[in-house]
Amino acid sequence: MTKKTLPLDSGDQQSQQRFWEHKSLHEMSHSEWESVCDGCAKCCLTQLEDEDTQQLVFTNVACDLLNDGTCLCLDYDNRSDRVPSCITMDAGNVDQAVEFAPPTCAYRLLFLGEPLPSWHHLISGDKALIHERDKSVQGRVIFQRDIVPEQIEDYVVEWV
Repeated sequence: MTKKTLPLDSGDQQSQQRFWEHKSLHEMSHSEWESVCDGCAKCCLTQLEDEDTQQLVFTNVACDLLNDGTCLCLDYDNRSDRVPSCITMDAGNVDQAVEFAPPTCAYRLLFLGEPLPSWHHLISGDKALIHERDKSVQGRVIFQRDIVPEQIEDYVVEWV
């Protein structure tokens, strides 16, 4: 009896393409890590702590480095230097930083063992779908430079 070698099936190829389903956030390469970001820019919103519940709440006040049309940072590589309060989540701090991430954040979902939503570009193949489904901050923010800081509580939103 001769042994027959089978070519790699599409399941192996598919599992490589769907790396987030078999790799932990700590195991991802830099490019895999960066590709997980859904591009919602909700992490660029100012958060407040509810004094009664100690829960974090989001405002629609965005960092001045955000381009609200593209939901991209205008200085991504230097964001933490330019904005010291910017929490730059990476594999080294995800365990702590994920608590500040919005509920729909892809990093948070994967950290909690939950699947990515159907609108996520790694699932849908369409980076614009997050905006079309109103899952991003696109066109819904005001900037820190445009508000009176003492009135920040007036900008709390529930759509995050």
